[in-house]
Amino acid sequence: MSVLTRDEAQLRARLLDVHHYAIALDLTVGDETFDSRTVIRFTVRGDQDATDTFVEVKPAQLRSATLDGQPLDPETLDENRLPLKNLTPGEHELRVDAAMRYSRTGEGMHRFTDPTDGETYVYTQLFMDDVQRVFPAFDQPDLKAVFDLTVKAPQGWTVLANGITEHTDGVWKAATTPLISTYLVAVAAGPWHSVRTEHRGLPFGIHCRRSLAPYLDADADEILDVTRGCFDRYHEKFEEPYPFDSYDQAFVPEFNAGAMENPGLVTFRDEFVYRSAVTDTERQTRAMVIAHEMAHMWFGDLVTLKWWDDIWLNESFAEYMGYQTTAEATRFTDTWTDFGVSRKAWGYDADQRPSTHPVAPEAVPDTASALLNFDGISYAKGASALRQLVTWLGEKDFLAGINTHFARHKFANATLADFIDSLAAATERDVHAWADSWLRTTGVDTLTPHVTPAEGGTCTLTVAHTGSRPHRIAAGVYDQDLTDEGRLTLRTRLDLDIPATDPLPIGKRPALLLLNDGDLTYAKVRFDPASFEAVRTSLSGLPEPLTRAVVWNALRDAVRDGELAPTAHLETARAHLPHETDLALVQGVLAFATTQIADRYVTPEQRPAALATLSALCRDLIRRTEDGDHPGLRLIAVRHFIDVAAHPDTIAAWLADGTVPGGPELDPELRWRIMARLAVLGATDETAIAAELDRDPSATGQEGAARCRAALPDPDAKAKAWEAMFARDDLSNYLFNATAQGFWQPEQADLVQDYVPRYYQDAVALAARRGPAIGEAAGRYAFPAHAVDTDTLRLGEECLRDADPLPALRRKLVDQLDDLARALRIREA
Repeated sequence: MSVLTRDEAQLRARLLDVHHYAIALDLTVGDETFDSRTVIRFTVRGDQDATDTFVEVKPAQLRSATLDGQPLDPETLDENRLPLKNLTPGEHELRVDAAMRYSRTGEGMHRFTDPTDGETYVYTQLFMDDVQRVFPAFDQPDLKAVFDLTVKAPQGWTVLANGITEHTDGVWKAATTPLISTYLVAVAAGPWHSVRTEHRGLPFGIHCRRSLAPYLDADADEILDVTRGCFDRYHEKFEEPYPFDSYDQAFVPEFNAGAMENPGLVTFRDEFVYRSAVTDTERQTRAMVIAHEMAHMWFGDLVTLKWWDDIWLNESFAEYMGYQTTAEATRFTDTWTDFGVSRKAWGYDADQRPSTHPVAPEAVPDTASALLNFDGISYAKGASALRQLVTWLGEKDFLAGINTHFARHKFANATLADFIDSLAAATERDVHAWADSWLRTTGVDTLTPHVTPAEGGTCTLTVAHTGSRPHRIAAGVYDQDLTDEGRLTLRTRLDLDIPATDPLPIGKRPALLLLNDGDLTYAKVRFDPASFEAVRTSLSGLPEPLTRAVVWNALRDAVRDGELAPTAHLETARAHLPHETDLALVQGVLAFATTQIADRYVTPEQRPAALATLSALCRDLIRRTEDGDHPGLRLIAVRHFIDVAAHPDTIAAWLADGTVPGGPELDPELRWRIMARLAVLGATDETAIAAELDRDPSATGQEGAARCRAALPDPDAKAKAWEAMFARDDLSNYLFNATAQGFWQPEQADLVQDYVPRYYQDAVALAARRGPAIGEAAGRYAFPAHAVDTDTLRLGEECLRDADPLPALRRKLVDQLDDLARALRIREA
């Protein structure tokens, strides 16, 4: 499939005005394809005699196409481009009749049959360049148009779309949209279970598969309360009212992303409809995603980027607003702690790899390149930059600039330059210089404190700054509590502008000097020796979760940079995490300690001791929560105890009893988690897996069984899993991911060693056949991350040099190999 280049898009935008799409879809013609009939009305600008362009479409069969009533030869379709030749200035009409393929990879029109009840659902994910899998389009964000959509659906189905839908005799018609970009058109059809209400005169709805109805109903009040609270808060922030006629949120199966901001019909992965027990932090994450996608209604949908080099205008803004508005408008008031310990680390890691890029790149050459930039930089780093901008600019001026931007560009497209001009109109500060230093550069700055004795027993602070960006931060000055040696008390927070020219007086020597206290900027921080000693002994005694998040991130960075031994990090976690009260911190620190330190950073000889330390830590947390007052903390501890179990006895007993002593009872998520670990340890078999699948035949159960079967330490099981992933193309995206997650296990390195060299060749061929979504998944989930050795690194580098992998796979391989090289350096250090 040909990708669209930036130059082609700019040329076509100068040539065309696209006015209207009339799209008729028929979902009743079979299980493999659906019918798509489209009429596009557009105008050719200019005074030249005639010109050529093309429309994108990727059909199973192109039945017919006519331009201004004259037939076009279907044989002229070149991959995904239908040429439109000799176009004269003025009005034109293109009609296309095609059969289109359903997808099993989450791209285009995805089709899913629920194994629980046999019901089928379809939904669109048209982002970037997947519109052409559903209907023909001039597929670029700055050729906005009005859309009229009709859908013929099977009896008993409900069709959701960007606007309010009505139906007669199985044909559903959606309300005409305002001007929107092609990638934002959305359809979701099936026998949905729906909960509907109204808010501020607009219909609101939440929808899921019928088999998930009891779980959606249980959480409907919370989901709708969050939706209403965020909706009202955005109307306090934004002068432009919500620009569409309804607000539906559909929780759809096998969704590749977390969610998608289709105007009026946001689609979410349906793991957000919780079948099993979850923590309050997970509920907070769902609330944040709701807030994030709603922010897009203004920034992304009302005002849309002109080309994909300004992805950050969509994602960074929505990410910042999602966390900030969730904190302001819902019961989840401590969102920035979770951001600091989870999302921000994602940004730091991405920004230190060879694939790093500016938050706002100068020019993204094509759609394939643009897709690679939906990463920790465009989301977490960009949101961190905006948080720093608000700190520097002030929220009043920031929102004034945002509202100017909406007023200038509503229902149109805008660039970084437009956005900065809007901000500049609201302030005296040099926003353009700020943007150059923050948005056009790469890498992570590092801030290191130096505390120097001064006269009279006092001290001064200077900050060594590695990097080029200006920072406005707070420095926390903490003293040891004389009545409690494990507790640190805040003496003061000092506001600092970095770079600073003069030493800053800080009074007597503090126990801990913490830069970036409050986490207002994006930079790695280090400790002076005395402060590190205070961290080692008293980290859990810091009074605020966000402060502790900054410290834990600094320790994480020190491990990754080879300045702190992984075992020292584990010792610190063992000492302080049993006393931690913030769920996001416990989850984030345990996840890093398990998946990075125990699985990759320590040597195979050190791994048993690392797992033993983590098991002991989790046991402490389980014992601490026996009173039942901390169910979320207990759930996290139980999950991680299962994940690091080196022996099957305890968790096998839990499974047999159906409960952890003292709770919780084992719900499907915990049962499959135990089954997966037992499979890794060779303590279960196919018969037990099949029995568990009979107990839970849901889609999640199917994924759990696939994960367990791939994890069995048996040569035949490994061969079957490998064939399913790489030799056959019938696995859906989620079943592929689950199989890949089970396949490689550190405990089974000898068993799977012959598959490591096979991976590169087979992954390249798979991505070429099945496309970017599966290519990305093959790089993310199927990579042999456990194989931390020079041979794996060498084979990967040869693959990048010689095999020409699909861009989505290439990017993941670049990142994985850099992480592998980092793990090798950490082991050597």
